[in-house]
Amino acid sequence: MGRVEISPRFAFVVPDFKKMHHDIFVRKSDLAGAQHNQKVVVKLTEWKEGDKSPSGKIIHVLGKAGDHEVEIHSIMAEFGLPFDYPEEIEAEAESISEVIPEAEIIKRKDFRAIDTFTIDPADAKDFDDAISFRYLDNGNMEIGVHIADVTHYVKPKTLMEKEAYDRATSVYLVDRTIPMLPERLSNGLCSLRPNEDKLTFSCVFEMTDQAEVKDFWIGRTVIHSNRRFTYEEAQENMDNESGEYAKDLLKINALAKLLRGARFKKGAINFETVEVKFQLDESGTPTGLIIKERKDVHKLIEEFMLLANKNKGKSTFVYRVHDYPDLEKLATFSNFAKKFGHEVKILDEKKISNSLNKLMDEIVGKPEQNILEQLAIRSMAKAKYTTEPKQHFGLAFDHYTHFTSPIRRYPDMMVHRLLQHYLDGGKPPENHAWEEKCVHSSEREKRAADAERASIKYKQVEYMKLAEDKDYAGIITGVTEWGVYVEISETKCEGMVRVQDLTDDYYDFDEKNMRLIGAKNKRMITLGDKVEVRVTRTDIDRRTIDLEFVNNDK
Repeated sequence: MGRVEISPRFAFVVPDFKKMHHDIFVRKSDLAGAQHNQKVVVKLTEWKEGDKSPSGKIIHVLGKAGDHEVEIHSIMAEFGLPFDYPEEIEAEAESISEVIPEAEIIKRKDFRAIDTFTIDPADAKDFDDAISFRYLDNGNMEIGVHIADVTHYVKPKTLMEKEAYDRATSVYLVDRTIPMLPERLSNGLCSLRPNEDKLTFSCVFEMTDQAEVKDFWIGRTVIHSNRRFTYEEAQENMDNESGEYAKDLLKINALAKLLRGARFKKGAINFETVEVKFQLDESGTPTGLIIKERKDVHKLIEEFMLLANKNKGKSTFVYRVHDYPDLEKLATFSNFAKKFGHEVKILDEKKISNSLNKLMDEIVGKPEQNILEQLAIRSMAKAKYTTEPKQHFGLAFDHYTHFTSPIRRYPDMMVHRLLQHYLDGGKPPENHAWEEKCVHSSEREKRAADAERASIKYKQVEYMKLAEDKDYAGIITGVTEWGVYVEISETKCEGMVRVQDLTDDYYDFDEKNMRLIGAKNKRMITLGDKVEVRVTRTDIDRRTIDLEFVNNDK
């Protein structure tokens, strides 16, 4: 991906990719109709030894650089994300009947008479989980976690199955969703919309008043959601202790708090990350920022999804594993936290979780919250899908799977198929093919996360380009020999002060202590320092924000 610059005799493409330091020479005959300053996709054709630049030809013209739609399409092309569905897959999706045959309902456990509701973001269109609640005759409660039965509709060896596997996950860019399944399924057939009968795969728990699971059942079901709540609506009913299903919501919330407390007591880590969402106008221009607040209702849903995912299959199964963190990375993080006056004990393995949780509680609402949360997560091992039944360190679960989002995650479809296979009395299938699918899904998940970050970074750069020209408070989040990274506290956007722009002295990089030291004035610029900065330049092509220290002084 890059921006084409055309002169009278030849053209160059300036790549967006930061690690590509050479412009790409393009002959006038290979422009494919591109105009000066347009965003394009260029294919390298040769790079002879001794040539300063590689040669290439333009294979796709995206449009005018800086235009919102063009920049988002550029990110999609950069990460190889699909722009739409092939016609034959859309046709296959459209051919599926909306009518649920009575013969199918008879095979399933019927929950249609039990109070059931969904709770999702206000702008959600695919509702892949619902909660049912009722009291049992013995005084216990029954909580059902009902998940869209995607594999009833998406059959093996179909075009839709192949496409879902290839995509492996829905991708959430700053302004759009690139779904794993066609809209006909994701927003229609499989979406647990209110006042409609829907096919589901369910985990149903019998629980005591103290959130002790006395019994559970897993199998295929049919439900009828009575109410579609937004998070805000459900939270309001809980806060006011009135409104539809308020008593049920309050009871489920009380159980969720007990489950959550038990998890933390066992060693789960309480990562409460700050989530920033852009407000975009009709043209996609960022007009403001919203810092999303996690309330009880979010945690309620999360807790019962975790409970449903806490599952150990027979022999071959799909797990979401999270290894023990790397001690060297933890030590680096511990030293960084000390600069803010926080202590993280890492020598005793049994106390690491408690120490991290204590830190997460201490930093809530403080300027360093976002940075320390992000760095803590980066110091952890990367979660992945695998058939190996290993632990999930962050959740303190011996076994954890992904069962609850088959509309947007292929591994959840794999779990549904394996569960039904075992429920039908099937023998464990050959492991290798399932492990290959796990590796593919993990790779696709990383691609999705990288693309999402790139789209957010693009909007951050655009937002700071349009923001008020003023001085901003910030915190130093990284120090390298070429620059100092600073997170602007007000907007959570990160930029860099280049070392070459520090004109008051020559600075040496102290890698061990992650700081710069002035050769003459001995001024120290250190990780964690609170600073004042000013935006000097924004580059949307490379998604960078250049900063300078106010008065070139900390």
